[in-house]
Amino acid sequence: MTSFGYFIKTEREKRSWTQTEFGAMIGINSSAISRIENGTQNFSISKLATLAQLFKMKEQVVRDLFFGDKFAKEAYKYNCSETVFSVAEDAAKYFRNTKVQQGKLEL
Repeated sequence: MTSFGYFIKTEREKRSWTQTEFGAMIGINSSAISRIENGTQNFSISKLATLAQLFKMKEQVVRDLFFGDKFAKEAYKYNCSETVFSVAEDAAKYFRNTKVQQGKLEL
């Protein structure tokens, strides 16, 4: 995978949408679309559901791509080793499991 901005660009181009057309559909001006695609501006988390609808993709897939990119950029920025990804996976499993409520056991 490449950056989230590149993902947006390739999906937009597959549909032959200009940056102006795409921007109008998602509610972002074309200059911001250009900056998002070239990585100098972040995409808004509040527009992920709309992006998934426009690209006819599952929102979870788009969200995973968005946060995967965000996490990878932070890991790179702070010169983390590859180990950080398995540590993050373990932490995510822990957080998911702590959110699960225990059912009552009736004997």
